[in-house]
Amino acid sequence: MPSNKLFQIALVVDDYDEALDFYIHKLQFKLIEDTVINEEKRWVVVAPDPINGCHLLLAKANNDEQKSRVGNQTGGRVFFFMYTDDFETYYKILLKNNIKIINGPRNEIYGRVLVFEDLYGNKWDLIQPANL
Repeated sequence: MPSNKLFQIALVVDDYDEALDFYIHKLQFKLIEDTVINEEKRWVVVAPDPINGCHLLLAKANNDEQKSRVGNQTGGRVFFFMYTDDFETYYKILLKNNIKIINGPRNEIYGRVLVFEDLYGNKWDLIQPANL
């Protein structure tokens, strides 16, 4: 049986540079690639950890249907789940960068968690698993 893993997810955004600024400077993600494809399109990839875990392909919305999905690709549900091994430090980073906290932080059976929004309103869970 082949070994497979989820490698990358496309996130529809309004603007490449606005999204890059948010993910790199406010959430402290790393830039993996920013390649110009043509006048309208770039291949822009970021990740909290470029080596381990899934990458985000920041895909600029280029029609009305895609634009209607920016910030709400999951119908209002939490879209991303990000693990951390230092909840308190990352929580302070979110607060310092005026990231909107939807709820939490709170302790759950599975770990410490909070829900925050990115610049477009996509919901993220930040989780420090109980076993870390």
